[in-house]
Amino acid sequence: MTVTVGLIVNPIAGIGGPTALKGSDGVEVQNQALTAGAVPRSSERAVVAVRRLLTRIPDLIVATVSGAMGEDTANLAGVPVSQLRLVTKAAAVTTAADTTEAAKVMLAAGVDLLLFVGGDGTARDVAQGVGEGLPALGVPAGVKMQSAVFAVSPLSAAESVTTFLRDRSRTVTKREVVDLAEETLRAGRTSARLYGYLSVPAERRWLQNRKVGSAAPDGTVEDIARAIVAQMSPDILYVLGPGTTVQSVATRLGIVNTLMGVDVVANGELVASDVTAVKLENLCKPDTVIFVSPTGGQGFLFGRGNQQISAAVLERVGLKGVVVLCTLEKLAGLSGHPLLVDTGDSIVDANLTGYVRVVTGCQESAFYRVEGMKE
Repeated sequence: MTVTVGLIVNPIAGIGGPTALKGSDGVEVQNQALTAGAVPRSSERAVVAVRRLLTRIPDLIVATVSGAMGEDTANLAGVPVSQLRLVTKAAAVTTAADTTEAAKVMLAAGVDLLLFVGGDGTARDVAQGVGEGLPALGVPAGVKMQSAVFAVSPLSAAESVTTFLRDRSRTVTKREVVDLAEETLRAGRTSARLYGYLSVPAERRWLQNRKVGSAAPDGTVEDIARAIVAQMSPDILYVLGPGTTVQSVATRLGIVNTLMGVDVVANGELVASDVTAVKLENLCKPDTVIFVSPTGGQGFLFGRGNQQISAAVLERVGLKGVVVLCTLEKLAGLSGHPLLVDTGDSIVDANLTGYVRVVTGCQESAFYRVEGMKE
């Protein structure tokens, strides 16, 4: 039986991450990111997913939007002309409204599943268009990635869609679309909001969990900070990733850091604040040390909310230069699943696979498995 997948690509998803803009929502932010040299990567991730999907279902029909919102991806992925259906046209400069309208068209066209590529904002737009009325799955390509409607990686998305389309029951589960207000993020505050639900293929092994906060016992985070500061060496550059756990290190140093950004310190002083990927690439050395905390409930070390720590930086520093700051409660919340790396560079991701030191208290640490996304 022939099956049809709808494909919507947000061509500017994720461009605000490497440029330290905390997201990609709005034309002004997008233009600012492009001016700063950001390169859109969502199409690359879309191609990986669609190409793998075609190897699994060679006669797949792809219904999509003209130009950068899907047609270009389909062509690059090698979708045969006879299997490509353009169901709507994209504007020269796309907006959130275009994504919502395209989703409505896919619903009316009766596609078997909608595969969309973007971040939490894209998920919001899709949910506005189809609600729970159409099976849908996201390919992660955004900055914040709070929602539970995304696959873990582009390849995981392809495997999830394949499993779903081959299953006669085609069971779906209702999962949350969550987003953070970017204005408050840029002001150093976090404010997550539930925007609705999507019906996602029910096989959980391919899915990313919703990001959750972690409640640590009083003093635990301060104990971690105390241990980290005690081991810091003179003349070494230390990269402080986003989040409250790493922020505790800055607080102990007497430094005002960027809660949802990336900062660099050395000799107890702030070297650079809220750096972009380019700035960090210029600063970091092979002996640079990166302090990072995994996303709660998801386990991502890199590739979710900290794209300023780019593949180029991680290639230079390596896993040896990464120290994870994580409470035992947050670590236990992973239920034994590995910590994840998704930089978009499969070679760098593979080289970061191994074991990393995790500081869990003042005199407590462990080594934990890290896995990079695979081609």
